Amino acid sequence: MKFTKILILALLFVTFQTAFSQEKAEIVIANAQKKAKAEHKNVMVFFHASWCGWCKLMDKKMNLPSTKNLFDENYVLASLDVLENGEKVKLENPNGREWMAKYGGKDAGLPYFVFINNKGEVLENSFNDNKENLGCPSTTEEVASFTAKLAKTSKLNKEQLETIKSVFLQK
Repeated sequence: MKFTKILILALLFVTFQTAFSQEKAEIVIANAQKKAKAEHKNVMVFFHASWCGWCKLMDKKMNLPSTKNLFDENYVLASLDVLENGEKVKLENPNGREWMAKYGGKDAGLPYFVFINNKGEVLENSFNDNKENLGCPSTTEEVASFTAKLAKTSKLNKEQLETIKSVFLQK
């Protein structure tokens, strides 16, 4: 009887842990690629952390009423939590750090993003021409680099790119 109770408690613990753990990075990316293929889009892989103010700002700007549908119509977003500390490590997507490194962002800082096609081939990343991470673009030069990457990896037209540009330039 005692063994049965222990076994039940152990199974409940494992079930609870599994239910609240993050999905593995490779699964998030594979699901995004599958959806992107079906929808004829590219994938924007967005690496972020709960402590990162710039990550939160970028997420906010991408999800404003004026920009959300532009990103949604042109990309499938694969959002991965990485580089957490202490108790927050459990928020990370397992293998997220490895995927960030695979996509060239090992020492980039956050936020880091990469655009891939539905086969996983990298089309663009968040580095500018000087190999500096754009993070959340905010300066005129950073936003110009960001919108050029968007133009290269999406079907966004000039007017839509201008909308994104104006949002990212707002303080």
